[in-house]
Amino acid sequence: MDASTRRFDLALLPEHFAISRLAADAPIPNWATQGSFFSVTRTADELSVVCELSHVPVGAQSQAGWRVFKVRGPFVLSEIGVLSALAAPLAKAKISLFAVSTFDTDYLLVAAATLSAAIAALEQAGHAIHRSKAE
Repeated sequence: MDASTRRFDLALLPEHFAISRLAADAPIPNWATQGSFFSVTRTADELSVVCELSHVPVGAQSQAGWRVFKVRGPFVLSEIGVLSALAAPLAKAKISLFAVSTFDTDYLLVAAATLSAAIAALEQAGHAIHRSKAE
């Protein structure tokens, strides 16, 4: 099955998130590992943190206003085309995404300002979006 025909179930997490950048040699701060979803990635160039906006301290180099879709998995690591099937309709709608992958599944972050358009684009492509009751 090619990526254009893949259909997935996504859960929209209810929280609002931020993406933060720290120095490459910075220690991982306590606030970065709070909440039910966070991602910490260190490279030679930076320490990137995705976490709930409510945990990010004032003054941190961050971009607020992100929402997270969890792709309902799990998927085997050799699964092909998961991100492609989801990124393509977003790209077609000119919606930027930030992806985080785990052993079992993928998470897509979109700017909160584009959330309605992202949902419409994903649903039009045949993907199912499951929202919390608060949405």
